Amino acid sequence: MADLYPPARREETGSGEADSHGGTPAEHSGSPRPQSGTRKTGGRPEDGGAWPAMPFRKGQGGLRQAYAAIDLGTNNCRLLIARPSGGNFVVIDAFSRVVRLGEGLAQTGRLSDEAMDRAVEALKICAEKLKKRNVHLARSVATEACRRASNGAEFIERVKRETGIHLNVITAQEEARLAVLGCHILLESGEGPAMIFDIGGGSTELVLIESGPTVPKILDWHSVPWGVVSLSETCGPEAQGAEARAARYARMRQLVGDSFAEFGRRIGSIRGEKPLGEMRLLGTSGTVTTLASLHLDLPQYDRRAVDGLIVPAQDMREISLKLAHMSPEERRALPCIGRERADLVVAGCAILETIFDLWPADRLGVADRGIREGILRSLMAAGGHPGHARALVQRLER
Repeated sequence: MADLYPPARREETGSGEADSHGGTPAEHSGSPRPQSGTRKTGGRPEDGGAWPAMPFRKGQGGLRQAYAAIDLGTNNCRLLIARPSGGNFVVIDAFSRVVRLGEGLAQTGRLSDEAMDRAVEALKICAEKLKKRNVHLARSVATEACRRASNGAEFIERVKRETGIHLNVITAQEEARLAVLGCHILLESGEGPAMIFDIGGGSTELVLIESGPTVPKILDWHSVPWGVVSLSETCGPEAQGAEARAARYARMRQLVGDSFAEFGRRIGSIRGEKPLGEMRLLGTSGTVTTLASLHLDLPQYDRRAVDGLIVPAQDMREISLKLAHMSPEERRALPCIGRERADLVVAGCAILETIFDLWPADRLGVADRGIREGILRSLMAAGGHPGHARALVQRLER
């Protein structure tokens, strides 16, 4: 079966852009898979496993039609264009750029002119790719930054006017559903409830699921307004000195812990019934892919090595603490972090550690896939009908 992300066929505009979850794109990385770490088998097409979710229907133009998904988040603008291939899909084009749309939002409640300009320029590139690839149907979504900003609606209108792209501002609930649909196949096999989470730029979604024969059933979910951008800005710039950095990190942990408290009470009985060794946890975010890269000691980000990896939770905690206590200069010098993520990764570490407190699994599954893949799967499964696609995503909670 074809590779989900065939290196020879994916394209990326720009050099060294952050990929969907924080690293340079896999197609630019030719390093072999490392020998350390455990890999979830059966979920990656090159390992012989197909996505067992909803079967694709033949749309109006047949299975050769191209579909696209755009995810405009608080930090990144991301695009995937793909064609159905049996029970899977093959990506034929991709684009990702750090735009920091939510920069300054925590202080002003508005999207800044500079941030909107960056996002519009990235979306213009996306629009060019949609036209070039003769896309049959695209769905474009915006998340927390546009949900929160007082001028979010004005920005949506500007995007439509200048790029032709109609952004749909989705709820946190749909964001959680799409993330689950996009990555659940990488969850470890097991019985009983499991936790899937997505650490974004402006929010974090936690989803308690029960595995099913096709798609999982969502038992409960929770969204908090803390992502790597919003938490970093709320806690202010990094101060000099180890004590000041430790105090800032502790404040981040406290803010996130307080926001998880209600969800923790709701799932307390379920959590208490499960032995720690049977707790399953899967994360999709730049934070987990970046830390997984450091765990593997990769010289540069390699999606093929990271996506589907299963790592000890304690190792990820230790890496998180180490990063939190480093100076920004020390973090910038690390492979797979660099200048773009050096100031944001600390907030991601604080959120990740707090998730470990909430759902103390021994291992963490790592996914470099999420909302865009969820959009593509729902569109293709619905035969290219947006209304049917949304209905299929909603089935996750039935």
